[in-house]
Amino acid sequence: MLRVRLTPNAAAQKICGCFDDADGEEYLKISVTAVPEKGKANKDLIALLSKKLKLPKGAFKIVSGETDRYKKLEISGNVDMIVQTLENLTE
Repeated sequence: MLRVRLTPNAAAQKICGCFDDADGEEYLKISVTAVPEKGKANKDLIALLSKKLKLPKGAFKIVSGETDRYKKLEISGNVDMIVQTLENLTE
């Protein structure tokens, strides 16, 4: 399970690092250029993560937060490889 704080309509698509919310939950901060209409920002989010993690788009499923900035994604794949890649991207 990956928690993401998505910023749509940004100047560039990028993974910005980690972010702790008021409850102490850790989120991966990601910006996408798409507007938050009709799932466009969610599609950009999945496309960006797919590219960075070298996984097919079908490996990602938004479990909660479909219309919210705060999302939970389920990712199918090698957990150790995913964690290592995400750590390298956020350093």
